[in-house]
Amino acid sequence: MTLDVSITVSRGGEFTLEMSIRIEAGETVALLGPNGAGKSTAVASLAGLLPIDEGRIVLGNRVLDDPAEGVFVPPEEREIGVVFQDYLLFGHLTVAENVAFGLRSQKEEPDAVDAKTAVWLERLSLARLADTKARDLSGGQAQKVALARALIIDPELLLLDEPMAALDATTRVELRRDLGEHLSEFPGPRLLITHDPTEAFLLADEINVIEEGRITQVGSADDIRLRPRTRYIADLAGSNLLVGNASSGVVTVGTHVLHVADTAIGGSVLATIHPRAVSVHRQHPEGSPRNVWKTTIVRIEHFGDRVRLQTGEPLALAVEVTPAAVDALGLELGSDVWLSVKATEIGVEPG
Repeated sequence: MTLDVSITVSRGGEFTLEMSIRIEAGETVALLGPNGAGKSTAVASLAGLLPIDEGRIVLGNRVLDDPAEGVFVPPEEREIGVVFQDYLLFGHLTVAENVAFGLRSQKEEPDAVDAKTAVWLERLSLARLADTKARDLSGGQAQKVALARALIIDPELLLLDEPMAALDATTRVELRRDLGEHLSEFPGPRLLITHDPTEAFLLADEINVIEEGRITQVGSADDIRLRPRTRYIADLAGSNLLVGNASSGVVTVGTHVLHVADTAIGGSVLATIHPRAVSVHRQHPEGSPRNVWKTTIVRIEHFGDRVRLQTGEPLALAVEVTPAAVDALGLELGSDVWLSVKATEIGVEPG
């Protein structure tokens, strides 16, 4: 089951979305961009809430929208599971009733609906909340209910519209792993709509960056992080994201060791280092910074008043300096440099 999208959609003559995306079965693709970039228009078009003006939406062997051929499949017949940003739960219904809503709309037998609902409540650890009204749920609980409601209908495509946006930072970290596990178990194509690069980098196999209604870069997390093609993407990439293992104030990333300020955290972690938090030297720096290592510059890109360097082994990092610093240090491709970063400048959270 593959999703093939090549569409043009105009909204009020003021905004036009032109987008092409292909998602294979079992693949998670993120559509990553700022507010106003066209993400909501893409969601509405794929879900059948907004007819396209040109192009085609094809899911498997089924054409869902093709205005040139007069084809338009209404939302309820598209077999798409959607988790909306604000979840759109029915506050007066219980958790079980919300989860079962799609099946009941499809006129399934009551016994089959009850059996499937029980399975999904158990699978997402919601069984104890089965009789709780949706309006009484926390943000994290509501997100799980919305996901169960989307998955219970056995959709061919899973569409997640900013699924973490309504959650606080602590809950977001806790639920990100759960969402990743459920995405990995879903056999069809999955499209994650988000403005959060961390969410896209951790959950998606491929990232499509969208700006002003156009896809401006497609690639893996490392492609986006280390080789940004526009100034927005350079800003978007923000921190270096490194997966490692922590113990007693030390994070091991591959063969490299970083000292961090948080000595209590342990196990698998995500370490973040902002490109401007890294200092570049041509000689071993004086003093006793705890994180110092020698590396090579493998890429140099200019973005107006900033220059982004990509460094090689033992730790591939994006580093930002000023054009004046590049000149003063005589930096060029292949230059050997020393990098340093303070332990307090390395953020760490459970991976």
